[in-house]
Amino acid sequence: MWTVLLIFVVLMYFILTRLFIIVEMREEVIQERLGKFKKTLKPGFHFMIPFVDRAAYHQEMREQVIDVPSQTCITKDNIEVAVDGLVYLKVMDSYKASYGISNYKAASVNLAQTTMRSEVGKLTLDDTFSEREHMNENIVREIDKAADPWGVKVLRYEIRNISPSRLIVDTMEKQMEAEREKRAEITRSEGQRQARINESQGERQSQVLVSEAERQRRINESQGRAKEIELIAEATAKGVRRVAEAISKPGGELAVKSRLVEQYIDEFGRIIKESNVSVLPVETANLKTFFEGVGKISSHTASTGNTSGRGGK
Repeated sequence: MWTVLLIFVVLMYFILTRLFIIVEMREEVIQERLGKFKKTLKPGFHFMIPFVDRAAYHQEMREQVIDVPSQTCITKDNIEVAVDGLVYLKVMDSYKASYGISNYKAASVNLAQTTMRSEVGKLTLDDTFSEREHMNENIVREIDKAADPWGVKVLRYEIRNISPSRLIVDTMEKQMEAEREKRAEITRSEGQRQARINESQGERQSQVLVSEAERQRRINESQGRAKEIELIAEATAKGVRRVAEAISKPGGELAVKSRLVEQYIDEFGRIIKESNVSVLPVETANLKTFFEGVGKISSHTASTGNTSGRGGK
């Protein structure tokens, strides 16, 4: 009797589980009747005919993250790198995801790996690090194009790691160290060049300032001399005017002549005092001529007298 009761309980449980189904909010269920698609069950409570209807596929409708395993890729410059990533996708049509492909997750992973190898092969090792975003966009575009018949939408793809071999890493570190040394040397040389430029500019500015000061000094001196000449000329002109006015007055001409005689005597005395050469004025030369003439006349007179005496005898 207990055996019959147990069988009855198991049978009722089996019937009840086949009689209704509860679809959760995060999924959709594909209902088949006698092996043929019946309808897509949305979230909620649904009745089914036991042994006739069955829940053939349960499709996750939330966004899914699928890990793409690491694989070896060859770059454009023939360097091996290990690349892995993550693909984000979402089932948009549960009917296509159920009947369009047997396993859309595995297909998406394999397609992502194939596309990733192709994209890495187009770039050099240095570009693979700087062109991640571009590669991600290309991988998403290729996978999404292929996944459209599956009712799956590829939202994005992210390259997680790009790992060159240890030998390549050591070479890259040496290259980076050399690049840093080169940049440091360039920075030092730029600093020295800028320092020399600053010194030359300072020297040039100093010379400009000195020349400007010298030019201004010369201008000031020339302006001073011009002013001095102008003042002297004005004073001279004023003096000449006064002398002319004095000459035009009675006795003025005699006073001028007297003044000239005084200046002549003073200047002549200074010349005689400072000079080692005997200098005779014109008047002295005239006196010499006068005495020579007187001597000749005396000689002629004496000669005439003597002649007349002999004739008398």
